[in-house]
Amino acid sequence: MFASATLAFLLIAQAGPSAATTQPDIETRDVAYETIASGEAREAIVRLEEARAENPGDPALLINLGAAYAAVGDYQLAEQAYRDAIASDDRYELELASGEWIDSRHAARLALLSLETAAD
Repeated sequence: MFASATLAFLLIAQAGPSAATTQPDIETRDVAYETIASGEAREAIVRLEEARAENPGDPALLINLGAAYAAVGDYQLAEQAYRDAIASDDRYELELASGEWIDSRHAARLALLSLETAAD
């Protein structure tokens, strides 16, 4: 339970490509944010795994997949999803559930650290 509560702030609300403009275009994607936030982690896992088949390196998808796996207690799969997000060639600025924007690799590292801390 601690892990899912700690990871809740890392859920990705939406994702947009990194841009060095003053008014970046924001691309939103369905990464099952609402499904996870409403406590339906198993449903989110199904949706995210299906989406992963089409976009295997999408960091927003992988981070939320990790959060969903952590919420159901599958910490090994959560860890792997976070590590896949860190290693992804894709990199975005992501909006967290808190409204803060953060680099996808940094968000994945925070999620992994949170998961490892909760496991100790």
